[in-house]
Amino acid sequence: MSHDIHIIGGGLAGSEAAWQLAEAGFRVRLSEMRGGGDTTPAHQGDRLAEMVCSNSFRSDDGDSNAVGLLHREMRALGSIIMREADATKVPAGSALAVDRELFSRGVTQALESHPNIAIVRERIDTLPGEGLTIVATGPLTAASLAKSIGAATGKDALAFFDAIAPIVYRDSIDMDIAWMASRWDKVGPIGDGKDYINCPMDKDQYHAFVQGLLDGEKTEFKDWEKDTPYFEGCMPIEVMAERGIETLRFGPMKAVGLDNPRTGRWPYAVVQLRQDNALGTLWNMVGFQTKLKHGAQVELFRTIPGLEKAEFARLGGLHRNSFIRSPELLDAQLRLKSAPHIRFAGQITGCEGYVESAAIGLVAARFAIAELTGRSLPPPPAETAIGALLGHITGGADAASYQPMNVNFGLFPPLAEDVRKKDRKLGYTQRAAAKLAEWMKVADGVAA
Repeated sequence: MSHDIHIIGGGLAGSEAAWQLAEAGFRVRLSEMRGGGDTTPAHQGDRLAEMVCSNSFRSDDGDSNAVGLLHREMRALGSIIMREADATKVPAGSALAVDRELFSRGVTQALESHPNIAIVRERIDTLPGEGLTIVATGPLTAASLAKSIGAATGKDALAFFDAIAPIVYRDSIDMDIAWMASRWDKVGPIGDGKDYINCPMDKDQYHAFVQGLLDGEKTEFKDWEKDTPYFEGCMPIEVMAERGIETLRFGPMKAVGLDNPRTGRWPYAVVQLRQDNALGTLWNMVGFQTKLKHGAQVELFRTIPGLEKAEFARLGGLHRNSFIRSPELLDAQLRLKSAPHIRFAGQITGCEGYVESAAIGLVAARFAIAELTGRSLPPPPAETAIGALLGHITGGADAASYQPMNVNFGLFPPLAEDVRKKDRKLGYTQRAAAKLAEWMKVADGVAA
């Protein structure tokens, strides 16, 4: 079918953008290279909106957490990503985690069955010279298209390394050693306060484990990769271990709030696993992104108490992500300044995180809807989560030092000075709700 807009990339951002435009009545051509003979170093299959690194959308607390607030705003804006996340969620305390297979299947089926969306399994090698376009190819953009983007912008892509955590079969975990609990026994929306598997370590075991991380054989970088930084929010555990012997105990292996029922005390350190699928047969090692070689991973991770006989459905890995210098190259509506018929969305813009990527796809689509209807839509207010994230990407950050970032309250305009510190998070979220309601009246009028 003919189309009103072309979306390149079927990840979370591209899928969300396609849904928003199709729901507004516009015909969408969605190009996705996976399934057409191409793939990426990190993806496992060809479904749309595949979650590569973990199955977690992080906190779902919309009253006191910036990413939880972003969840809430996206639900209000009719997000397909949030709809399918809610439909496929698994117990994860106060976090929103999903069965990633069911999630990507649900998004794929929703888009495949939509009469206004044509999904074409093809690789796009160059930026289109005309016609409204949203580029949402993600951090693993094909080399040919990345070269075309560089030519159009006059700028080489920036890059960082991202890592993937291992997944363990539930029936291979020794529950005579491990136990089920959430930190402080906190009960989530669908959990019971016992949503994580916890593997305890004493001091000697912990120190031996850290030494194993330091000594283990690791993936070697190519010469052109050696100066590429890591994203702080997805740091390999062995890189954290290099920062000091106690670093992991104050990070992913902290035992605070986790009473071992066999001792009645907190262990010296803990390895946590979070449910990865609805059946509860797969569990991922929380915060255990790694660049250790596969053989070294199996050998070391089987020294963790409770995982001595662990069988792995997937081992950890490392991949190089690319993004553009958005504050310099994009305008306030995500248009490429040198070619304003093209918008960018998702992780290629330099936002980090599943929900952040989808949120930028959503707002890119809303801007495109306004353009297609010949109307004007102002950016979401900076006091909202989606507006704060957009503002950071399109001008709030320093272009020279621009790096990927998750949504956080530090991106929001400050509250009044008389707001007490303990009330600030709720102050941010309440103010955001009021501002989003005002903006949605305009946005819904544009889409009508």
